[in-house]
Amino acid sequence: MIVPTSKAELLTAIDQTFTRLLADLAKVPPAHARDTTLDGHAAGTMMSPSDLVAYLIGWNELVLKWLSRDDQGLPVDFPETGFAWNQLGQLAQKFYRDHDDLDWPALLDRLNRAESDLIATITARSDTDLYGQPWYGKWTKGRMIQLNSSSPYANARGRIRKWMRETA
Repeated sequence: MIVPTSKAELLTAIDQTFTRLLADLAKVPPAHARDTTLDGHAAGTMMSPSDLVAYLIGWNELVLKWLSRDDQGLPVDFPETGFAWNQLGQLAQKFYRDHDDLDWPALLDRLNRAESDLIATITARSDTDLYGQPWYGKWTKGRMIQLNSSSPYANARGRIRKWMRETA
């Protein structure tokens, strides 16, 4: 995948990866959505397709939180309050727990809403805001959005496709 360098490229990358992911997620039998048979995000852990979707929701909503706090002039605690970048496996576990009360259709609906909200906030921003200057370290807002949306969508799609081949 080409790394987006403009708002238009970012929107295209998100749309393409998300559309493909949703098509594959639609093939997951709801009766097996909680089967803990996928490699987890932390070494030595397992997760379910539901956990994978919860992970994507968690990151999408976290990106929206970052952008909202930044828009309000508030500090952004990357990646999340109480977590360091070397604790992403624990953050993934938190995302799984945060959404473990939702059934498969509700998870998919929440993911769709999070992605739609992300598209709306990107659409409302200029190329300069997204790519004109570093935002976190050397990374622009656009790059941070891409690293936590279209890249995970592509990774999740690969995981789901592998899971479907192995469980078919």
